[in-house]
Amino acid sequence: MPFFTAPDGTRLAYDVKGGPLDSHSRKPLICIPGGPMREPVYLGDLGGLADARPLVILNLRGTGGSDKPADPQTYRADRMIEDVDALREHLGREQLDLLAHSAGGTLALLYAAAHPERVSSLILVTTALRALGMPPTPEHRAEAKDLRKDEPWYADACAAEQRIDEDEDNASTEDWLLYAHFTYGRWDTAIEAFEAASDAQFTNEEASALFLSPEACDPEQVKADLANLTAPVLILAAEYDALPRPEVATLGARHFPNARVVVQPHAGHFPWIDDPATFVRLVTGP
Repeated sequence: MPFFTAPDGTRLAYDVKGGPLDSHSRKPLICIPGGPMREPVYLGDLGGLADARPLVILNLRGTGGSDKPADPQTYRADRMIEDVDALREHLGREQLDLLAHSAGGTLALLYAAAHPERVSSLILVTTALRALGMPPTPEHRAEAKDLRKDEPWYADACAAEQRIDEDEDNASTEDWLLYAHFTYGRWDTAIEAFEAASDAQFTNEEASALFLSPEACDPEQVKADLANLTAPVLILAAEYDALPRPEVATLGARHFPNARVVVQPHAGHFPWIDDPATFVRLVTGP
């Protein structure tokens, strides 16, 4: 596993999928995991995207192979902007192509706002647009859930959700798995295994709690700074997901000079798991 050093001295790691990185014809795509602060292993090779180009998957500080920092306040998303830039310098790149999933999109947006000239493209995959002052709402979640009302598991999943709401600490594994049906576009043994592994991939509760601290982001300033981002931006929403709903993604795109929205049909919060081929086509297409 390769390493580099952040400005504060923290040793950070990254994974490479589909290398090599020394090929000028295959520019790497820098990937920022979500969670927040989930172990990056869940990204895999992003549904085979690594076959199209090398993926450099950043292990955020305190996760994966990266060290924990001396100052826990550096788990805040805004404090990690320079981690991303240190990776850029380490790779010898003037600009980065960035892809971020879910909460990782907050860090990607903050980086793009702080260093717009250093971003050559940005892909936001099922990212709640909190950094733009557009967080998910209960109404968004209800709308997404209502799309599944004809599924055979819908009633059982709703009942499980109610039991979790009433006593989350004592909710059963079965209830959590039933509730998780809303997160995916399909449900089978492979999806169940992916979901069952998720709990073990949140190993740094302190970091998860601090990443999205209110102090980390000023949405009005972010929107003003992103007006300087001339690089193309792709916002990928998923039909069944609430982060963001497709109509929110469309509104969010207006804050970029050069953005477009694609909606992956029949997909949830992890679209490369639901339908890898469609995901790869959407993020590599024109």
